[in-house]
Amino acid sequence: MDAIVTAGGIPQPGDPLYEFSNGSSKALIDVAGKPMVQWVLDALGNSTKVDNVIVIGISPKSGLTCTKPLHYISNQGRMLANIVAGVNKCIELNKKSEYVLIVSSDIPAIKGEMVDWLVETAMETKDDLYYGVCPQEVMETRYPESHRTYTKLKDAQVCGADMNVIHVSMATTHLDTWEQLIGSRKSPLRSAAVIGFDILFRMFIRQITLQELVEKASARIGIKGRAIFWSQAEPCMDVDKPHQLEIMREDLARQKKKAVAAEKRLNKKMNSAAKGK
Repeated sequence: MDAIVTAGGIPQPGDPLYEFSNGSSKALIDVAGKPMVQWVLDALGNSTKVDNVIVIGISPKSGLTCTKPLHYISNQGRMLANIVAGVNKCIELNKKSEYVLIVSSDIPAIKGEMVDWLVETAMETKDDLYYGVCPQEVMETRYPESHRTYTKLKDAQVCGADMNVIHVSMATTHLDTWEQLIGSRKSPLRSAAVIGFDILFRMFIRQITLQELVEKASARIGIKGRAIFWSQAEPCMDVDKPHQLEIMREDLARQKKKAVAAEKRLNKKMNSAAKGK
């Protein structure tokens, strides 16, 4: 499966991350010694399920690397247009493409095994859209200071993932609805309003379960959708605000330090074993 990385956002004056971006792409903000999007590319490169990676919105001059074939597409102006362009590129690379992975550039904590799990879990069924959600308790256990926004339902309080799987047909049908949903993606209530005020009302009084919401929204749009429950918070921990950026910088710097220490211990062990022969 090919992966599309959306990296076209450039913070403007007034944006919480403007002072960190220096007028450049949000995806290139430094996180623990490398661009935020590079962490995402490293995870995709470590995945056994990803074939090609298409980065949208960043120039090849950025110096990004990936162990998988890396392709670039210029920013098309709007997120939906970027996704459509990415899907078309996937089909160009492999005319038999059925599904693609859509990954945001601002979830630097993801790992290759998380990518693999999502693809394997999604491909257990044949749906049009697989949308990941993370329960509040999972997010706040892993990132207690994240201050995420949660959709409060009858059976759960969840936040959305920024790594999802779609069928390639999603890039050619219901584009007006997708445009509205993408525009309101940061507001669960506004998103619900797009697909029906009856659904919005039931959400407001917390009388709709997640499964009911998925079924009703899918029927309203005319697709087959499926919710994917994450037991890990990383795919849902995006960087939108300065405090979230600091959380990621500290967390990933700590992980880098542990990895370096582990590598040193392994090298020392191997050297000792070699001397003992």
